Amino acid sequence: MFLYVGAAIAAAPSTAATDYAVGPGLEFSAIGDVPWEALEPGDRVLVHWRATAYNEKWVIARRGTEQEPIVIRGVPGPGGELPLIDGRNATTRPQLDYWNEERGVIKIGGSSIPADTLPAHIILENLEIRSARPPYDFNDDSGTTRTYADNAAAIYVEKAEHLTIRNCVLHDAGNGIFIGDFGGQTTDVRIKGNWIYDNGIVGSAFQHNTYTAAIGIVYEDNLFGSLRAGAEGNNLKDRSAGLVVRYNWIEDGNRQLDLVDADAEVASEPSYRQTYVYGNVLIESDGEGNSQIVHYGGDSGDTSQYRKGDLFFYNNTVVSTRSGNTTLLRLSTGDEHADVRNNILYVSAAGHRLAILDSAGVLDLRNNWLKEGWSDSHSGLSGTINDDGSNIAGSSPGFADESLQDFHLSPGSETVGASTTPHAATLPLHLVARHYVKHLRSAPRPTTDDLGAFELCASSGCGLLFADGFESADTSAWSASH
Repeated sequence: MFLYVGAAIAAAPSTAATDYAVGPGLEFSAIGDVPWEALEPGDRVLVHWRATAYNEKWVIARRGTEQEPIVIRGVPGPGGELPLIDGRNATTRPQLDYWNEERGVIKIGGSSIPADTLPAHIILENLEIRSARPPYDFNDDSGTTRTYADNAAAIYVEKAEHLTIRNCVLHDAGNGIFIGDFGGQTTDVRIKGNWIYDNGIVGSAFQHNTYTAAIGIVYEDNLFGSLRAGAEGNNLKDRSAGLVVRYNWIEDGNRQLDLVDADAEVASEPSYRQTYVYGNVLIESDGEGNSQIVHYGGDSGDTSQYRKGDLFFYNNTVVSTRSGNTTLLRLSTGDEHADVRNNILYVSAAGHRLAILDSAGVLDLRNNWLKEGWSDSHSGLSGTINDDGSNIAGSSPGFADESLQDFHLSPGSETVGASTTPHAATLPLHLVARHYVKHLRSAPRPTTDDLGAFELCASSGCGLLFADGFESADTSAWSASH
């Protein structure tokens, strides 16, 4: 069960807009009763919680406006439970006609009915969506029984602009979220405050908790849990321009972040050459696949399309409990560059278990806390690490309570007050203004004087507080598995 953790923010519909209320005793008893093919700007589909799942699937392929977005919103139950959309044996509204039904429970973009267009100004929020993968079946818009593809997703975006996915729980799918760039048409995506876990295909490295490509995409305030047991994919895999990853909790996966090359239309964007990763908690458990936390550059083999730009990696807290080696960063070629500053880079294993760079690339290293005994590379350094001498090495960074994963800082920690000024290229848009709050929210960060994703913990249990008066999300099932 997942408990709703805050009021959604969405524009109220205009007097001409329509609310479609779905649920027991309401105007529409089934999601498929809603005229999805006829939605207009300002319309809201309000899916009310019920004790049983909605075994339904559909396409969103209409256009809202900035002032009047189209909103698909779950209305929580009496205990805050989110409405559950289950892809198993799901049925599709027969009045719809769209392709690639095997790719997702909820699809955005790409249909014959409604007529094909670029969906715009869509908000999808407050839903639990699950079970889009083999061997699960569904009934398509013709009533034919079919099986989901390996690369199916809880939310499959073929194309969209001005899309927000927030406050959702996405699990038990090939990919939690899959977003395609569609020749550069997919733009301005925000993925905020979601719990994404238990996705992937056993024995396969090609499905991930999220797999995205767009021009302009921001991940913030999300909780990324482990992939499905036996799945070999990454946690967050991305091929976007203008990627920002901030204030997330990302735990496990083959790599926590796999930031690789895009199609030509996206790679031609100037913003493709700058990637911002800050204020995150990145956790590597023992026994996970790859020992690298972050990969930046490309994986297609066509190095002309690789990112060949700047990764700005700052004010993150990286914690590895691997018994063997951990490597912070792999840069694909000598043309990739990373500026790494103001981070806490901690491994629990003794000895020379932490390396900063896999091999290639140029890395500037300043004002970080690193586990003592760290080395440039475990595999042989072919690139360059520019260490300005400002980094701190120690045995423990001084977390408030490492056993409870409270990674705020304690008084006396040598990480307190040890930060340096941000890189000029990160200002003013990417100043560290917030910090992650367990779980699924962020709160204003009082200063950025300290290293890592959090400031000094001045009171007991501060890592367990929740922002803005929200109650805890019930992530006990996820927590118990860790």
